[in-house]
Amino acid sequence: MFDAPGIMISAPSSGTGKTTVMLGLLRALADQGITVQPFKSGPDYIDPAFHLAASGRASFNLDSWAMDDALLTAIAGQAEGADICVAEGSMGLYDGVATRGQTGFGTSAETALRMGWPVVLVVDVSGQAQSAAAAALGFRMYAPDLPFAGVILNRVASPRHERLTRMGMEQAGLTVLGALPRRGDLTLPERHLGLIQAVEHPDLDAAIAGYAAFLREHVDIAALRAAACGRSLQTGGTMPRPPAQRIALAQDAAFSFTYPHLIKGWRAAGAEVLPFSPLANEAPDARADLVWLPGGYPELHAGRLAAADIFRAGLKAHAETRPVHGECGGYMALGAALVDKEGRCHKMAGLLGLVTSYEKRKFHLGYRQARLLARLPGFDPGVLLRGHEYHYSTILDQPDAPLAQVADADGNPVAETGSHRGRVSGTFFHLITQEKP
Repeated sequence: MFDAPGIMISAPSSGTGKTTVMLGLLRALADQGITVQPFKSGPDYIDPAFHLAASGRASFNLDSWAMDDALLTAIAGQAEGADICVAEGSMGLYDGVATRGQTGFGTSAETALRMGWPVVLVVDVSGQAQSAAAAALGFRMYAPDLPFAGVILNRVASPRHERLTRMGMEQAGLTVLGALPRRGDLTLPERHLGLIQAVEHPDLDAAIAGYAAFLREHVDIAALRAAACGRSLQTGGTMPRPPAQRIALAQDAAFSFTYPHLIKGWRAAGAEVLPFSPLANEAPDARADLVWLPGGYPELHAGRLAAADIFRAGLKAHAETRPVHGECGGYMALGAALVDKEGRCHKMAGLLGLVTSYEKRKFHLGYRQARLLARLPGFDPGVLLRGHEYHYSTILDQPDAPLAQVADADGNPVAETGSHRGRVSGTFFHLITQEKP
């Protein structure tokens, strides 16, 4: 058993500024010598890298739709030894799916309730004053059992605006933990999948230091820390097992979307993870038993990948005797060709027949449950996997055999089944876990 006191940074909706608050708070706490364990509620594979940069400690996803109790407990156990946990919610506090998953519907509220972490609601008060309190009170009362620490007012226009908004919150009985003036320079760069990756930010450390200074000036950090509480949790849950003993893992600006708990589980079980960079034209380690290409942004680097002859030759040589798997962007890189948004066609590895295009974008987003029709490294046919899909590519051709029967969170069939040929496989969903029988 161990105690994991913490708070959940959430909001009524996306775009309210909770990521700025999260990163600033992580750094502000770390600057005080506090050991802080970050988490992300929900299926996000970009934010954890920002959390690591802000706190100096690896961040992990907690997902009530995809994960069973054993995995949630194992991941929460990564907080052992930390002074405080700080989790960042996804979308709005109560936003999730319509059909229950492993332990819930995938909401940030469920994560907070399960862990016993009080919610800090970041409220965008632009365009309103006392009325913001009515909305915040609705969030407070929607789930009366949910622990609630208070609110942070964001995008405050003036001292008068702050005074009026505070009056409303006080009348509603809500604690105001801070008020952030409106500042247009405190935003992270974005692209079509949301934030850019942490490795791409031109000066990430300076940006996070700026967020921390902003929070120290306008938020009661001591009150936030004092509000932290949580449940006593069992240790010893099971992390995911590795799909091979030696795993060559692509890691660079084109391939970086792997859930941290997977890599942690692989290494904890004794697997050797061998990073390599396709963008640097590196071949996967010849000793590897498996090559794993994560998702990322291959469409932004398609020309360099097409010219990476050493990478492609090493990939093909490996596939002659050992398995290769790609997720989303990695899947596209294993295909025959990728058409970028300008309509230029770039030759990919050709280990699968998949041809994808970004010229005519089509949005794909949501949880996925996949019943395997063929073997995927580490998983036998018939196994049910849970994951998440998020991309804008369109399939122009997919001539290979389908890898799985794929459905969304509600059980509706999804056309993107993945595919396999020989020892090579690929999926558009990012693996989170295997559902236990």
